[in-house]
Amino acid sequence: MQRIGQSLLLRVEKGFNSVFGPELNPMYQLGAITFFLFWIVLGSGIYIYAFYRTGMEESYSSVEHFTREQWYLGGIMRSLHRYASDGMVLLVLIHMLRNFVMDRISGFRAFSWITGVLLLLILFISGINGYWLVWDQLAQFVAVATTELLDALPIFPAPLVRNFLTQESVNDRFFSVLSFAHLGIPVAMLAVIMIHTQRVSGAKTQPSRKLAIGVGLSLLVLSLIKPALSLAHADLGVVATHIKLDWFFMAPFPLMYAWSPVHVVELLGGILVLLLLMPLLARTKRGSEDFQIATAPSMRTFSSKPGETVLEAALRQDIRLPHQCRDGACGACKGTILHGTVDYGLYQEGVLTEAEKQAGKALFCCAKPLSNLEIEYYENETLKQLKVKTMQGIVHKMVRAAPDVMVLYLKLPRGSKLPFFAGQYLDVLLEDGSRRSFSFANPPHDNEFIQLHVRHIPGGKYTTHIFTQMKEGDEIKFEGPLGSFFLREEGDKPIIFVAGATGFAPVKSMIENAFFTGTKRRMLLYWGVRARKDLYMADLPERWQREHDNFTFIPVLSEPGPDDNWQGRTGLVHEAILQDHPDLSGFQVYACGSLKMVQAVRPSFTSRGLPEDACFSDAFMASSFKIVQTATEVQP
Repeated sequence: MQRIGQSLLLRVEKGFNSVFGPELNPMYQLGAITFFLFWIVLGSGIYIYAFYRTGMEESYSSVEHFTREQWYLGGIMRSLHRYASDGMVLLVLIHMLRNFVMDRISGFRAFSWITGVLLLLILFISGINGYWLVWDQLAQFVAVATTELLDALPIFPAPLVRNFLTQESVNDRFFSVLSFAHLGIPVAMLAVIMIHTQRVSGAKTQPSRKLAIGVGLSLLVLSLIKPALSLAHADLGVVATHIKLDWFFMAPFPLMYAWSPVHVVELLGGILVLLLLMPLLARTKRGSEDFQIATAPSMRTFSSKPGETVLEAALRQDIRLPHQCRDGACGACKGTILHGTVDYGLYQEGVLTEAEKQAGKALFCCAKPLSNLEIEYYENETLKQLKVKTMQGIVHKMVRAAPDVMVLYLKLPRGSKLPFFAGQYLDVLLEDGSRRSFSFANPPHDNEFIQLHVRHIPGGKYTTHIFTQMKEGDEIKFEGPLGSFFLREEGDKPIIFVAGATGFAPVKSMIENAFFTGTKRRMLLYWGVRARKDLYMADLPERWQREHDNFTFIPVLSEPGPDDNWQGRTGLVHEAILQDHPDLSGFQVYACGSLKMVQAVRPSFTSRGLPEDACFSDAFMASSFKIVQTATEVQP
């Protein structure tokens, strides 16, 4: 069942990825969307309760009043309440099915599975309880059917169903108890949700903003097209023969008339017991041994629980491995396994190739240890001095430095500061939950504004927005500082900075910081671009060269045109460095630019004697879904 389910699930998720992209794929945010629906149910329920009156007559008439007399709000709120509740049932079931198919129910996940089953049970109880409160013919049917099911349990001294034989057997106090229960059950559900998510490191409790808006609008449209309405007033002296059921909550009830209440109770009880025992049944498929995971060269050690992925284990123990989707769809968590074996898990085709697996690569969000592991992970003690913050900035100024380069100046709220190391970057947090990364171009001491250099990428959604729609005064939410690409100030080796296009931004920050701290080390900047117009701030390094004896600027054009009238260096920037420095053993190198440039730098330079621990890099990488700029350190 799991093998067949996995094959089907990967195809479904691939189809969703082609439509929405990994960042907005609802299959990767099932739990978060369910939590979002819970808040819709809670908010709409509070509004409904404000107009609800308890009592046999008052309950029905009050619901009818705000449904029809306030259709523009009360009626919509009722419909939202109904459809969001149905959506919760559907998504919880899909979420559980996905975890079963992906074999994520045993080991440390057993707790989350069991609490998830309890949440589903509480959700059904709350939904059934809610239908009683309307006291129409559907409520009458549900009340009688529910009590018949309860009577099948050998725990009540007298049949409960006799309380619904005549009109006189139901009183107003009964509805007060029902409404009180309907208020208390969601509170219990919220508590269980918190317990349910706390065992999973970094569990998503909020869907991406665009997905939340899409779900909310869909529910609103559904509420307008097909509003939730009451049937006729309940009458215990009459048996209703035509009833429209809410199949999300009431699917078992018709079985009572095909079998018997006892058989239905046995079926439901059996399903509940099976779901609760599922982690125990699945546990026999794997050992119960914990494995130790060591990182190199940073020398950190953490343990993984049975069935836990490398990423889950790392996040649980406060080791910030890079990641994004956590479902094997984006490749952001791809890393190297130096020693040991793993179960590579399930992931989207093409994210991890067989050649990469042979080279020791794995997706840490999917890979489960089968032995003790050693993985490649770089960490610097210096970075622990800074705390990553989420902040809101204002676009203070926008300067078009070149046809395809925009310089943004962000102003932080009054009294706010964001300490960072020269060379680090920040992540702009977009409304759809995705991120775009940009390096700090200003040095840490010049912190009145945060300066970002943005290159327009044809087809790039966010960079196109910056160049066509963004204006001064717009707000930008971001997280930072991030990354381990920063200037190591210890030592006296001369430094070669290699910048490609807007890779000049973090290099600018580093060099200006070095001037500020008074370094005497020799510094050389090789800035590689295609044409002369791409040297969008050439006057700045030229001024540095005039003012500082220990600084040299060498621009390199790869494709100079006739209009450039270029007499300087041409070709690839790293080749120009190799021509000037046959022996690099006495240098440190900081390279920032495209992934292709960074990948060419290291092997070329180490073959000329550059020590492995003297090469640092920051690569700008493009994916099929977006442009991602991330700091990837080649060596610490």
